[in-house]
Amino acid sequence: MALGPWQIIIVLILAVLMFGGRGRISSIMGDMGKGITSFRKGLKDGVDEIKDAAADDTIDVTPKKQDKSK
Repeated sequence: MALGPWQIIIVLILAVLMFGGRGRISSIMGDMGKGITSFRKGLKDGVDEIKDAAADDTIDVTPKKQDKSK
């Protein structure tokens, strides 16, 4: 099934409408990179908060040293 000239024109028009003029794709990719960076930072902050909370809730269960001077 070959693409006719009308199909190619429609695809080109859709591509121009979706991505706009020059620099549009690079700005979309830049925004996407910023979003990924902030997402990773949020995940890291969440893990740090969980570790801090777990460290505060720990109980020391080691046995006490007994005095052998008796």
